[in-house]
Amino acid sequence: MPRVRVEFTVEPFVEGHPGAHVLAAWEAVEATGFPLLAGPFSSEVELPSATVDQTIAALVRAALSNGAERVSLQIERVADVHAGDEFDEGLPVSAGDR
Repeated sequence: MPRVRVEFTVEPFVEGHPGAHVLAAWEAVEATGFPLLAGPFSSEVELPSATVDQTIAALVRAALSNGAERVSLQIERVADVHAGDEFDEGLPVSAGDR
């Protein structure tokens, strides 16, 4: 199944002090069961293309209902990862770690 990388930024964002709108978006993504990669400027998740629409809807809904002023998205198709392949894009994080 094709995979998709969804990169997103929820604003306003203050590094080291994400607001409820950012945490809610992260939690919505974590609910997919795929690892969230939170970076200093954006966050991302890589998941099967069949789940991307529900994931985007959930993260936008969560962010906006918790006070986000802007949600920016970048979506791209990525190479399929097969069993046994190495995959290291960064360290998975959890909204609960904040």
